[in-house]
Amino acid sequence: MSFGQGGPFDGPGGSTPDWAALADESEARARRKRWLMIGGGAVAALAVAGIVAVAVMNSGGPAGGTASARPTASAQTALPDDKPSFPDVSVPPPPNPQDYISDPKKDTAPLTPATLFPQKTMVVGEHSYQQTGTAATTDCTAGVQGGLVSSLSHHGCKQLLRATYAKDGVAVTIGVAVFESPALATAVMNESKPNLMPLAGGGVPADFCQGSKCRMTTNATGRYAYFTIAGFTNGKDVAAGGETQSQQISRDGGAYVFTQINQRGKDQAAKAAEQQLKEAQRKAGRTS
Repeated sequence: MSFGQGGPFDGPGGSTPDWAALADESEARARRKRWLMIGGGAVAALAVAGIVAVAVMNSGGPAGGTASARPTASAQTALPDDKPSFPDVSVPPPPNPQDYISDPKKDTAPLTPATLFPQKTMVVGEHSYQQTGTAATTDCTAGVQGGLVSSLSHHGCKQLLRATYAKDGVAVTIGVAVFESPALATAVMNESKPNLMPLAGGGVPADFCQGSKCRMTTNATGRYAYFTIAGFTNGKDVAAGGETQSQQISRDGGAYVFTQINQRGKDQAAKAAEQQLKEAQRKAGRTS
């Protein structure tokens, strides 16, 4: 039996193995195995080197370095926070309106008959009265009479504003005297000399409450003392009792002027609160 030419078992007579050829083939296989082992070892060495390099990069120091090479706890706390922070800015409490009609340094809004008595109609509850005239003067004694002249002068009145309202044969003149402090305004009120000079015009005759008995009141709020004089426009005397027309317009005039003065304080306080809010927002960086 023959396996063809060139096979490993070819030899003389075709039956004896070619031992030399077998030995050469075995040696070749051994060499290939050694090269494979050498190549695999090189790949493994490169892989280990890559792992060590990564470890060095992650540790922040040379391979085999100690744990002290890593950031300490104090260094880690110094890292910036991921969350944005805003300065701790608190909004002050709302201003007190009474402060703005008590302190001349705060009470700086324009003060004229047009700002204090802006409505042409005085409305108090269900009652309404038409405005017939206004006046203002820095010579407070020019708008009063009797004992009120010395009272305003002694306590340093800075300005006197008046307005008259009328309806159905009765009228009331309201007067507001301005002082440097609430104490001075209160002193005038306590002296109780409410002889305000009536303001004629607009259908109210020049002799209104001149020579006839009229109702007079005095009061104060903040640094303002205020007065009313009310009566009949036809010269009739007000009655001691049982008559309601002059009583009603006198009460309404006092309530109205009190509201107007205090509204002045509220308006200025609201404006100050708005400015405080804007300033707090600016400091907190919220307006940008």
